[in-house]
Amino acid sequence: MGLDMAKYRRIFLEESTEHLGEISRALLDLEKEMASVAAIDTIFRMAHSIKSMAASLGYDPVAELSHRLEDRMEGVRAAGRVRDVEELGLLFRGLEALEAMVAAVSEDQPLAPVDPGLIEELGRPAGAGAERDTAMAVGGEPKKVRTQSPSPR
Repeated sequence: MGLDMAKYRRIFLEESTEHLGEISRALLDLEKEMASVAAIDTIFRMAHSIKSMAASLGYDPVAELSHRLEDRMEGVRAAGRVRDVEELGLLFRGLEALEAMVAAVSEDQPLAPVDPGLIEELGRPAGAGAERDTAMAVGGEPKKVRTQSPSPR
């Protein structure tokens, strides 16, 4: 017999909506205190829960994005704080993208692939060199920045 997908979808929507609310509150806490251990742990746990539920139901873009957010929060956890307002902004963008995906599931819309730029940014180590993270060309597009030393001659 097949699973009652409507039931599991409903549970996913209820739980992920709750988890997204908790992530939102925790991000607002981080705006006030970037080293809030409770907020950092909450975001990590909620991203992990959403990832697990989404993966089990085949919502691959949701699982991919929440996995990247979870990995990013693991780095934030290790650093003991959100590095700066740019990193906090990145976390808010991750939340907004997850909220849009959960809304798409709720409205029975097809899930679009995750924005590759967001995935790439979330995948950068939290402690990566500031110049690589913030170097911008005219128009706000990231520039290619040399990240390794030239070989000795």
